[in-house]
Amino acid sequence: MTAFILNITFECRDPLALGQFWAEVTGYTVDPEANELRTRLTKSDPRGVRHLLFQKVDEPRQDTRIHIDLAAPEPETEIERLIEFGARLEDPRDADGRPAWRGNAEKGWVVLRDPEGNEFCLG
Repeated sequence: MTAFILNITFECRDPLALGQFWAEVTGYTVDPEANELRTRLTKSDPRGVRHLLFQKVDEPRQDTRIHIDLAAPEPETEIERLIEFGARLEDPRDADGRPAWRGNAEKGWVVLRDPEGNEFCLG
């Protein structure tokens, strides 16, 4: 038998708020026992990652080399939706001052950050 990924864990300052952000992003369900110390999201589909776990830590966030890559059938529409929920574009403007991802999202990866500054990509 092989090991499997049970959770992807985010260490964060506000597990409830960050958990709700990622629930909106992914469609995962917030566990009814979620609280200010620990919030878990669950996906009922048995394929892929089943849980995202948000766990309170008091020390400052440390940069990590791990991040989440998202895919969407309409990337530009999805970017706008994520921004409405609190995501920030890593480099939001091109040389002309226009949103850098407009017209480019389907051609490559767009780097965003969640409300606590964790990097994720959409492509």
